[in-house]
Amino acid sequence: MRLIDSLTYKPVELGFGTSGLRGLVSDMTDLECFINTTGFLQFLEQYDGLKKGEKIYIAGDLRDSTPHIMQVVAQACQDNDLEVINCGLIPTPAAAHYALNRQAACIVVTGSHIPAVRNGIKFYKRGGEVIKEDEAAIQAAVASIRTDLYQSDNNSAFSAEGSLNKLAVLPEVDIKAETEYIDRFLGFFAPNVLSGKKVIVYQQSAVGRDILVEILNKLGANAVPIERSDKFIPIDTENVTDEEKTRFKSFADKFPDAFAIVSTDGDSDRPFVIDETGIFHRGDVLGCVVMEFLGAKFAATPISSNDAVDTFADYKGIEMVHTKIGSPFVIVAMDKEGPESKPIVGWEVNGGFLTGSEIIVDNRTLSPLPTRDAILPILCALISAANKNQKVSDLFAALPQRFTGGGLIDNILPNKIKAFRTVCSDQERAEQLMQTIFSGTKLGRVKSVNLTDGLRLIFEPNEVIHLRPSGNAPQFRVYTNADSQTRADELVEQAVRSDGYIETLLNNL
Repeated sequence: MRLIDSLTYKPVELGFGTSGLRGLVSDMTDLECFINTTGFLQFLEQYDGLKKGEKIYIAGDLRDSTPHIMQVVAQACQDNDLEVINCGLIPTPAAAHYALNRQAACIVVTGSHIPAVRNGIKFYKRGGEVIKEDEAAIQAAVASIRTDLYQSDNNSAFSAEGSLNKLAVLPEVDIKAETEYIDRFLGFFAPNVLSGKKVIVYQQSAVGRDILVEILNKLGANAVPIERSDKFIPIDTENVTDEEKTRFKSFADKFPDAFAIVSTDGDSDRPFVIDETGIFHRGDVLGCVVMEFLGAKFAATPISSNDAVDTFADYKGIEMVHTKIGSPFVIVAMDKEGPESKPIVGWEVNGGFLTGSEIIVDNRTLSPLPTRDAILPILCALISAANKNQKVSDLFAALPQRFTGGGLIDNILPNKIKAFRTVCSDQERAEQLMQTIFSGTKLGRVKSVNLTDGLRLIFEPNEVIHLRPSGNAPQFRVYTNADSQTRADELVEQAVRSDGYIETLLNNL
């Protein structure tokens, strides 16, 4: 009997998000994870020179589902005659750093910031993170593996529920992956640079929670860990809830002598920097502080970033390039730069920071790590404030003051999304249509239209509404920029309501 005919359920195929595969844990059966891992390994053999017997590095986050999926990944690797090196449950950038230093491939099981009912798998080639141009070849390899396996008489390998009948025992954890990651920062920042600074570490279920405490303490800070959780807590730097904002304020009230409050998301590649008053500072603005500290000459960040980034970069004489949304696009932009552009950096709106070249500050060297990292931006912000003898709140107050709002429009008809994408493929048509639609509104004249990723409208005098369709849901995300938080939020409300600007736009497509 063919394997596909023996299954008691209908398999759900995993798909790529902005960075890596994502899916419901219930859909991430052993069979599905095995197929995708094997397809990735075939891609590595065809395009990245992977050979039998080589080492491959795996790691994961603290979700309940992660250790089992890591075993499935390990089994697929072993079945392909690879030596599995288990980096353990550590930050995604820590595993990537360890593998990159050895020019080896890496697979990290993580759902990043999303709820525990979901998980994901992130792939790294020898030279770093898989980019968008790689995805078609990976998907083709996965499809080939899927067809072969489904049609095979392979019932002995998988149960009718899609579970592996033989599951790898993970090798002992290679602790050097963690220690090399810690040493990366201790070798770059001066000893005791945070001496006397009390830093509150909101640990929750972040996989890098203990590493962050250790690094801060070794740099001279008094790191105080709080609210450690054995239950996975989804926390997202791009969607900080009112409840979380209240929690941050309570931390500041409880520790009035704190220099800052810091944390990361689930796989510790997105930073939370919260000042001594309990205010969270968004990742796109945090990137300004970090690129200045690192002495960057070139920076790449997605088009959805707060436009304060452009003002700051222009003032500092830093070349700035805007990309589509997602770390793979930031990586490609950094890779295009020549040696004359060094130091080269990039970051996302979520705050995950990437270095595309060697960085030297005060005769101390930081090697490139072209994947999202949370700990580097946290340390740069705290040390920058300490070096300037400033409060963390004052450090951010010195930046250009522009404010961001965000919203979501659900249940958009597929034909509207298709029509919107068509408009976004034609600059001249988009400009003409936007002038027609918005000429009679209170927003003012459309000054410019940017189609880098979705539709970004800049109105006179200086307000922004950015509309972008989801890649895998019938939704539009809305981003706004304005001179006050009240106005930024007001623009979102005016855009998303049933008779708002976005509905007007969609009705005119």
